[in-house]
Amino acid sequence: MKGLGDIGKLMKQAQEMQTKMQDAQASLEELTVIGASGGGLVTITLNGKGAMQGLEIDPSLFAEDEKEILEDLIVAAHNEARVRMEEAAAEKMKEATAGLPIPPGMNLGL
Repeated sequence: MKGLGDIGKLMKQAQEMQTKMQDAQASLEELTVIGASGGGLVTITLNGKGAMQGLEIDPSLFAEDEKEILEDLIVAAHNEARVRMEEAAAEKMKEATAGLPIPPGMNLGL
C-alpha cells in the first residue's frame, strides 16, 4: 500500500502549493513598482498585476512642441514599470514554489 501514501503526499504538496500560489497572487495586488524615463521626467506606478496606479509628469513637458517627446516618455516609463513588475512577480512565484517539484519553465498563471 505504499502507492496510496505517495498519492497522499502528492495531494498534500499540491494543496500546499495552491495555498502558496493564492497567497503570492494576493500579495501581488499590494506590490508597487515604478518605471521612469527621461531622467525621471515621467514616472509610472503599477501594481503587481500590471494595473496603473499613478502617473507623474514634470511640468516642463507640457509645452506643445514637447507632445511627441512626452508620449514617448510615457510609453518608456510604462515599459520599465512593466518589466519591474514581471521581475517582482517572478520572484514571488519563486518564493511561493520553493521546494516544490515543479518542472522548469512551467507557467502557473502569475
